[in-house]
Amino acid sequence: MTADLTAELGRGVGLARALEIFDALPAVAVEELSGRWAGTEVPTGSPLDGLLGAYGWYGKRFVSAEEVDPLVFGRPGSLFAVNPALLPVGLAVRFPCLARNPVLAAVARQVLSLLRTRRPGARLRMVDHRGASTATMVYDAQPINDHFRRLDGDTLLGVMDLRGLAEPFFFLLRREAPVT
Repeated sequence: MTADLTAELGRGVGLARALEIFDALPAVAVEELSGRWAGTEVPTGSPLDGLLGAYGWYGKRFVSAEEVDPLVFGRPGSLFAVNPALLPVGLAVRFPCLARNPVLAAVARQVLSLLRTRRPGARLRMVDHRGASTATMVYDAQPINDHFRRLDGDTLLGVMDLRGLAEPFFFLLRREAPVT
C-alpha cells in the first residue's frame, strides 16, 4: 500500500487528496529524522509546484534537532546547503510564473552556489498539526514550517506551511544516508 500511495503522490493529486493521505499517516518523532533525505515535489496545483525541481533542489539534511539544512541543492558528490534567509520566497509566492521562467531558473541554479552555507538554517520540533503532534522543521529566517508524516521507514510525506501561501505545498523525502 505504501508503494501505491508513493506512486499516486508522485503522479500528482488534488489538494483534498493530498491532505486526506497526509492526515491518515502516522506522526514522526524528531529523533527518527537523522540523515540525508532526497526530495521530490508532489504536484497538487500549488503555485509552487515545479519550482524546487527547476532550481535544482536535492533534499534536506537532518544532523540533529538543532542542526538542519532545510534546502540542499546539487547532485550527489556536489551537494551544498543554501542559506534560506537569502532566498526571495515572498517573490516566488507572489509571482510564480516569473519564478518558473526557464531562463531565470537556469541563472538561479548558477547563483545558488554563491548562497552556500555551513550554518544550519532550521530546527526540528514536535508541533501539533492537523490533529497530530509530529516532527516539524522550523526555518530560522523564513515564515515556513515543514510538517512530516511517515509513509514507511524511509519515506516521509512533508507539507510546507508558508505564511502568505493560501494552500500548503507537498513533497516526498526518501532517506539516503546517515549524516556523517
